[in-house]
Amino acid sequence: MGSIAMEPEDIATYASLHSIPLDNSTRLCASVNMIHSNGFFFHNNPLQYSLPLLLMQFSLATGVIVLASLLLKPLGQPVIVAQVLGGIILGPSILGRSDAFIDSFFPLRSFILLDLVSSFGYMFCFFLIGVQTDPFMVKKIDRKTFAIGVATLIVPVLLTQGWWYLLNRYVNLDIEVVSSLPAMALAESVLAYPTIVFFLGELKIVNSDFGRVAMSSSMVSGLCSFSVITVAVLAEAAKPMPGDDTYDMLKLMFTGGVVALVIVFLIWPALKWLIRSDSVGQPMKELHIVQLLVGVLVTGLFSHTTGLHTYYGPFVLGLTIPAGPPVGSALVEKLDLITSWIFMPIFYIKNGLVMDIFAIRLKNYTIFQSTTLVAALGKFLGAFLSSLLCTKMPATDAISLGLVMTAQGFLELGLFKMLKRNKAVYHEAFVVMCVSILLITGGITPIIKRLYDPSKRYIVYKTRTVMNARPNSQLPILVCVHDQDDVENTTKLLEALNPTEKSPLAIYLLHLIELVGRANPLLIPHKLTRRTSSKASPSEQIVNAFRKYEQRNRSLVTVHPFTAISHCATMHDDICTIALDKKTSLIIAPFYPMLHARKQRLINKNVLEKAPCSVAILVHRGELFSSSFKRSSRALKLTSESESCYNVAILFFGGPDDREAMALGSRMVAHPNINLTLIRILVDGSIINTNEDVEQNRLDDEVLSEFREGMTDNYRVMYIEELVMDGSGTMAVLRSMQSNYELVIAGRNQDKGSPSLSGLVDLEDPSELGAIGEVLATSDFMGETGVLVVQQHTKAVNDECESHTGNLRETNLIMDDEELPIQI
Repeated sequence: MGSIAMEPEDIATYASLHSIPLDNSTRLCASVNMIHSNGFFFHNNPLQYSLPLLLMQFSLATGVIVLASLLLKPLGQPVIVAQVLGGIILGPSILGRSDAFIDSFFPLRSFILLDLVSSFGYMFCFFLIGVQTDPFMVKKIDRKTFAIGVATLIVPVLLTQGWWYLLNRYVNLDIEVVSSLPAMALAESVLAYPTIVFFLGELKIVNSDFGRVAMSSSMVSGLCSFSVITVAVLAEAAKPMPGDDTYDMLKLMFTGGVVALVIVFLIWPALKWLIRSDSVGQPMKELHIVQLLVGVLVTGLFSHTTGLHTYYGPFVLGLTIPAGPPVGSALVEKLDLITSWIFMPIFYIKNGLVMDIFAIRLKNYTIFQSTTLVAALGKFLGAFLSSLLCTKMPATDAISLGLVMTAQGFLELGLFKMLKRNKAVYHEAFVVMCVSILLITGGITPIIKRLYDPSKRYIVYKTRTVMNARPNSQLPILVCVHDQDDVENTTKLLEALNPTEKSPLAIYLLHLIELVGRANPLLIPHKLTRRTSSKASPSEQIVNAFRKYEQRNRSLVTVHPFTAISHCATMHDDICTIALDKKTSLIIAPFYPMLHARKQRLINKNVLEKAPCSVAILVHRGELFSSSFKRSSRALKLTSESESCYNVAILFFGGPDDREAMALGSRMVAHPNINLTLIRILVDGSIINTNEDVEQNRLDDEVLSEFREGMTDNYRVMYIEELVMDGSGTMAVLRSMQSNYELVIAGRNQDKGSPSLSGLVDLEDPSELGAIGEVLATSDFMGETGVLVVQQHTKAVNDECESHTGNLRETNLIMDDEELPIQI
């Protein structure tokens, strides 16, 4: 049974590389009786049959790319390097040099299915790119980022065209090289916005200052590049043949516009009507996801039947779907894994099968590779110089920005392949362009990681702690919330901190949402309004709850809400950015011992490591206090809805973290419904620090003396000293606290060499809660007692980073400048 091969030029190239005889026909044949194998036991070679051969090719493609990714992981290489390298490994450059390997695993007859699977995966990949791209990002482009984006495109175009002119004038070039260089120079000069965003995400710097500049600038460059690519695609589709209409290209451009309008105004509204019953904040129904996937297939078919590329329709449909939850997130969660690691590896392997690096002549390789390097140099210079001039960015960040803008990905690979299929570039030029992805992207990655450390911008010139906060002044606190379950206990903790007219609380609320279904992260401030907004719905209930808390504590508490939509690996950047900008003294982060532990631990660890102020992790084990605190509107005195008092304990081993915990407890003492117990742990009658740190011991004694003197006449404060010999004695003290306290406060770090912590400290896998905090959070004997683990901020150098942050904020790049309304 005959079938038309989708890409006959790949068939011809593949056959020539392996000396396979091939006539002028573009048909490959497969027997209908050679689909399913009976297996080895029936003397059948499974690889002679289509289905087991395809499964083997899937396994080889994904397996080799995964193996390459694991081997390159210590070097921090992005996944595109492993994907292209995987194709080269299986191709004629390495394993494919063996005829036995090729005949067994990638015979010529299998190219029909390879083409089909590759095209199918490429179509869904373009759909996902459209889903994750927010076209309204164009509104965020200002003059400075526009200038950077334009310069990043114009400079490499001018340099490569000049380089082509010099080569053509002074070097004796082959006819194939002469015909390939103009298109190659232009293709190497353009860049794609999704490529830059995904590259920043893999480097975990998408939330960095220059990362935000790179996203906005690459949007400008990408739009200009997209215009060039679109014209090239349409020109390729309208191949001039004798007798053809000279207006074929215009007809196809008109067709493309009509198809886009049909998708935007007919197909997407129909799909939107089908999924209208999904509730806000609830996951999408599987039936609705299936309907959207059918829409992808329909738009792909619609594009193909109108003479356009199959992936054009799905890409436009993806752009019309709102990025992020609920639709975009659900689609990405369902499709991303199977598309990226099952279907797309076939695309890379199929490219690698026609690439023989060692067959390229040295002279041609030198010419082509020099052209790609000149284009990369042009992108670097365009971004580097314009960023220095337009944003006053530090030189190190400007260098990193320039390097990021030279990154290439699978979109560029698809462009190279299109040029080859359109015979705009010679086969050797195509191979060198693919190799340049490895060399350029793989080369710049370690340089960027060495140059740029996002945590450096969080180092401040003086410590920001509750302990060092000025008395009788406003206390700024950043409160992080993941979902509605965090709200009640967090507001009760804030009320326990006893805001007063002399010492009010300035609360910066940050709702953390995992970035799924969109490419660019967002840091969004909210404003108060009575107008409804579906765009603000993910944060609306949480913000309203804190607004009500603010209204109950009028003139004592002010709330400034934000929403951060980001990857978990980079979410700490948003937290630390707000803490640095608002000069907060404390960050309160939630933690559940069981629920979402893995992602929360990643966020909390990064915050603890890089925060520009003190951090308190609130461990949720149940309801923090049995009833809410209530404030009288007349006397502004604290009373409780019941006559109950709540017991709070502080564990003091010694050190800066324990002193910060005691500073928090000192604020709670003034609350008339809180009884405070300070428990000091001593080792055999001596202070706990065994590292002979005289200065730390002196500070501990001073703080304890001041605390005891200040609480002499306060009957609601109790001071206890416990003598222990080792870790078992400490555990006995902790067990004795069972059900006696509603909240236990402990420092995160203590002296790990102290006998009181022997057997409690895991030196190989330290917890973000510390030794004592981990015991309190995971032990059953604590019941529903809340745990607050405190780390004091001790990193302070100078004021350079604060002035640097101010300069960057002038460019309006730190956060999304569109305030979202919250209905009350």
